[in-house]
Amino acid sequence: MASLTVENVTMEYPIFGASARSFRSAVLGVVGGGLVRNAAAADRVVVRSLEDVSFNLEHGDRLGLIGPNGAGKSTLLRMLAGVYEPVMGRVVTEGRVSALFVAAPGIDPDDSGFDNIRTCCMYLGMSASEIAEKHQSIADFTELGEYLELPVRTYSAGMTLRLSFAIATSIDPDILLLDEGLGAGDARFAAKAEARMNELIGRSNIMVIASHADSIISALCNKAAFLEHGRLVAFGPVEETIAKKNELLLRAADA
Repeated sequence: MASLTVENVTMEYPIFGASARSFRSAVLGVVGGGLVRNAAAADRVVVRSLEDVSFNLEHGDRLGLIGPNGAGKSTLLRMLAGVYEPVMGRVVTEGRVSALFVAAPGIDPDDSGFDNIRTCCMYLGMSASEIAEKHQSIADFTELGEYLELPVRTYSAGMTLRLSFAIATSIDPDILLLDEGLGAGDARFAAKAEARMNELIGRSNIMVIASHADSIISALCNKAAFLEHGRLVAFGPVEETIAKKNELLLRAADA
């Protein structure tokens, strides 16, 4: 059974030579979080993008990360994926973690479409038998036909996006991490792509998605986590957490 546990995680980015007040203010305005001085190095300032965040997800959970820009949503996603290491606390996962933050998992423009299917699937952690099993279905989904025999550099942007989307959504994850920016190109292809994305989500045991759209979170998730300035302000059932978020943001706007 898949599970994901986040225990008191804190994430900091060091900012060297950031003693000037104007520079500190500019950085804080862009990245959110909070600026703190490193006790071990008096001349070092860090951006604390996450602070003491804890939650637990079990098999079947679908979690939506919500909050304003700079709240720490993307940082948390990348920490769950193992891209970042917390400076305090820990992330414990049980099961295969697959992260889709962009729809181009290592596309090589000089390789053919068929070659990219094989190499990108390897990049996504598939075994040789998995690649052989999925290869034709990925090719069929792209609707690129004989173009798959040509180098990807000869493709249009939309064709490349179709290929990369088909590859990216062919995984079978235990824990799926998604960014709302993942897309699939032209409008004619959109309905087919949406159905494939829903199938991918259905195949995952646990999903975590970051989004600014409450409608997406409500449609896909059973739990939500509201982050603000790197802190977990609310966590629980989707509608309750969204209502709490809207209440707090409205209160802040009126202050």
